[in-house]
Amino acid sequence: MRRTSGLIRVAVGVASLALAATACGGTSSEGDDGGGDDKGLAIAYDVGGKGDQSFNDAAYRGLEQAKKEFGYTTADIEPTDGETDADKEQRLSSLAKQGYNPVIGVGFAYGTAMKAVAAKYPDTTFGIVDSVVEGKNVASLVFAENEASYLAGVTAAKATKTNTVGFVGGVNVPLIHKFQAGYEQGVKDTNPKVKVISQYLTQTAEEGGFASPDKGKAAAEGQIEKKADVVYAAAGLSGQGVIEAAAKAKIWAIGVDSDQYKQEALAKYKDSILTSALKDIDGAVYALAKSVEDGKPLTGTHTFDLKSDGVGLSDSNPKFAEIPGAKEAVEKAKAGIVDGSIKVATE
Repeated sequence: MRRTSGLIRVAVGVASLALAATACGGTSSEGDDGGGDDKGLAIAYDVGGKGDQSFNDAAYRGLEQAKKEFGYTTADIEPTDGETDADKEQRLSSLAKQGYNPVIGVGFAYGTAMKAVAAKYPDTTFGIVDSVVEGKNVASLVFAENEASYLAGVTAAKATKTNTVGFVGGVNVPLIHKFQAGYEQGVKDTNPKVKVISQYLTQTAEEGGFASPDKGKAAAEGQIEKKADVVYAAAGLSGQGVIEAAAKAKIWAIGVDSDQYKQEALAKYKDSILTSALKDIDGAVYALAKSVEDGKPLTGTHTFDLKSDGVGLSDSNPKFAEIPGAKEAVEKAKAGIVDGSIKVATE
């Protein structure tokens, strides 16, 4: 297994992008790479789309960095409600046919579509976030979410005053199980007396688990009624509702994927966002774009973990440093994970 090294951190603010790529009605021929050497990175968003202040926006920051550095045309395409694998396949095919390279599907939901499309466009490099797809021209960009979540759990255990904390998962799928497992283990390893209330918003993405702030808010309110005073959400756009509920109740929220304390759309809640479990999706997206630009496209599975700084925990909120023992406990846990003395569960 190959792993990219030297992840490039980006700090580009999320802005409006006017570019749009239209879906083509025709069928591409086998191996048609579409030409268009003036075009570069294109990303197809997961549910929730741009503006989730989390997962998709992190991918967009990577796109913006590549666009700025390489000076080429980029595209970012929104998902549609109730779409099928065939819809995703058409979207990816359209981008490849237009000449974009690389083309990245943001989210495990693109797995089936990408496997089919990559075989049709062997001269285009494809990337997929949070899933492994086999293909000679596919880079699978996966993360150790459980490790970042463990650090979030350590923080929650140090911050709670009620000895009750919460976890809200967007959809009940293996990917989100990794967040839950790491968080619960981090809490229990730090203070076995702390109770963790965990729940999922929906069983499938189609039910809106990653795209419904109202569902997230209701779930968090229910956990707060049960005395949870720290709530961690791994729920995409739905997490905004969790953060809103936490702010209203004057308890702590823990963000996910992006440093949500710094997100402009969440500014009015920022004082309640204690920390965020980070995934360097922007760095991974940029790294793949750079590899194509350098003529050495990445392929295979690339795992971004705590050791490579591919995941981590933010400390942007000054109040983080005021939680007794939190910073020291997080640093100790990080060292243990990196040296292998702490094994973090994935289920």
